[in-house]
Amino acid sequence: MQITLEKIDHIAGVIRSRITRQPRVGLILGTGLGGFVQAIQDPTNIPYSELPDWPVPTVMGHAGQLIFARVEGQDVMVMQGRVHYYEGYSMAEVTLPVRVMQRLGVEILIVTNAAGAINPEYQPGEVMLILDNLNLAAMAGLNPLIGPNLDELGPRFPDMSQAYDRKLCELARKVARENKILMREGVYAGLSGPSFESPADLRFLRLAGADAVGMSTVPEVIVARHGGTRVLGFSGISNKANLDGNTVTSHEEVLAAGKVLVPKLESLVLGLLRAL
Repeated sequence: MQITLEKIDHIAGVIRSRITRQPRVGLILGTGLGGFVQAIQDPTNIPYSELPDWPVPTVMGHAGQLIFARVEGQDVMVMQGRVHYYEGYSMAEVTLPVRVMQRLGVEILIVTNAAGAINPEYQPGEVMLILDNLNLAAMAGLNPLIGPNLDELGPRFPDMSQAYDRKLCELARKVARENKILMREGVYAGLSGPSFESPADLRFLRLAGADAVGMSTVPEVIVARHGGTRVLGFSGISNKANLDGNTVTSHEEVLAAGKVLVPKLESLVLGLLRAL
């Protein structure tokens, strides 16, 4: 399904008619991480279902609404929940919200996700700063930029050598130190899902250099960088590495880990907004 610039601008216009500030920072909350919004005061909420052609999540842990507010001196646009390719949406639909953010004037995108550990040192409840991603879904042909290029938004062949903004990463390290948060750093592997990875999958990914794995984020980052948006990414580690096949992973486990991760992500994001 091809998403046209006219459709993107139509959705942006509907949103613009319901808000009073232009957002500078966008934030996408991953599985089980929606509790972050409790720290936001006096928000303007727009359910996804009230927006034309906006993809609506079908997975538990994704509330499905936009939240606009001024937080720590920054005008922010928060996506409380995202959709995934495995839900039956096209890659263009999965990344439509990022396109709308760009047309609304968002300059910085903070992406978060719940991810399984590949690095055996990582523990559930820890936060990983994403330094780079292993783009396996797009390598297999599921790249959100396939199709006619939207020349008004970005180049046909965007560079991905610095997908995650180095200055923002350094700022995140500073905030983590100030808040005494143990923050891992590593490579996020993006797969299509929805099945969790087999032990052989995880061993392969580990050999390829990945530290955590999930079913989102990478398509959003590709589209963000295509449009010139700066990106910062965090993975909330939701379960231990299952390299030997002796552990069963469940969605309930992922949601439970989110409760531990939300306070850490809240401290990091609020600190970053203050620093910006």
